[in-house]
Amino acid sequence: MKYIDQIDMKGKRVFLRVDFNVPMDKSGNVTDDTRVRASLPTIKYSLEKGAKVILASHLGRPKGKRVEGMSLKPVAKILSSLLKKDVAFVDDCVGEKAQAAVGKMKEGDIILLENLRFQPGEDKNDPEFAKKLAGLCDIYIDDAFAVSHRAAASNSAITEFVKTCAAGFLLKNEIEYFNKVMVNPARPLVAIIGGSKVSDKIGVLEKIMEKVDKLLVGGGMAFTFLKASGYGIGKSLCETDMLDLARKIMEKARQKNVQFLLPVDAVIAKNPAADAEIKICNIKDIPEDWIGLDIGPATITLFSDAVKNAKTIVWNGPLGMFELAPFSKGTFSLVHAVANSGALTIVGGGDTDTAVHQTGESAKISFISTGGGAFLELLEGKTLPGVAALET
Repeated sequence: MKYIDQIDMKGKRVFLRVDFNVPMDKSGNVTDDTRVRASLPTIKYSLEKGAKVILASHLGRPKGKRVEGMSLKPVAKILSSLLKKDVAFVDDCVGEKAQAAVGKMKEGDIILLENLRFQPGEDKNDPEFAKKLAGLCDIYIDDAFAVSHRAAASNSAITEFVKTCAAGFLLKNEIEYFNKVMVNPARPLVAIIGGSKVSDKIGVLEKIMEKVDKLLVGGGMAFTFLKASGYGIGKSLCETDMLDLARKIMEKARQKNVQFLLPVDAVIAKNPAADAEIKICNIKDIPEDWIGLDIGPATITLFSDAVKNAKTIVWNGPLGMFELAPFSKGTFSLVHAVANSGALTIVGGGDTDTAVHQTGESAKISFISTGGGAFLELLEGKTLPGVAALET
């Protein structure tokens, strides 16, 4: 695979696939520009090298139709402010408007095309649509890791029609940090896996078991493992059809001498609400009509101790319903423990990323992945179409 710093871009039309799939409020204002900021190193480098930069992204799921509330126009304003440079917005991503805008560009100019998913060919990975996109450029750069697990015209088929293709800095960092975890990690390697469902993380749990020294499981999915271990879990979330698989995963951990840690206590309530009455109880003492919604203080200590001597830590998924204050302490406490562990730390998944930022510890995390599904699929050992398309 080629990277952006290995090619000459001066005077060339560079089609830069970014991920500007940002949250917006009802008035069309961007509420979080994290993904825009993540693309800045690649964008600035391209401009400094004299490229004519053509930015392209999707936003939301308009399903091949023009949806007014999903226009990228507000993002052009945000980007102009961040770059302190005018970013022209083009009201289409192919056709006469796009061709005319690109034709007028000079070295160091930058434009943002309209939402790629307004065109039905994008999600279908349609080669004819990809060929139209390719006709706008001399060089293709992919820097949209978060959508690299889905083959689309702008990250897969387009590479068939552009002679020079490469990865941007964000995509490069994602791949390199993943390799530090899964290819040749410094040990001990500790994985923290949370979230609500075992079924969402089966592939990750099975694959990562081959690599880690310790595996810490929290969140709603932990109760499926606890139920499979014979504990009563009250009305806590449980996937009963996953119980046999949970037992097999725990048995595999024993066979491979992986330290497999589950919660030993929990913060419980009768309903998941910000004003709910809460109790802390041993995991074996959850009343029948109560729900486990966070790890308890003993588990916080157990999990925090488990990461103290780690050399590498990878984390995906919160350890409780942290978006509600009564059930946030577990996840936030582990963020602090991981951030101050001294280990190489890689965090991925939208909810986990949010928790890290809310605690103010993001600067202490070695790398925060921009991908949710893509990050999980890498951990599962799957080939990402958007990455494979760049490999020569």
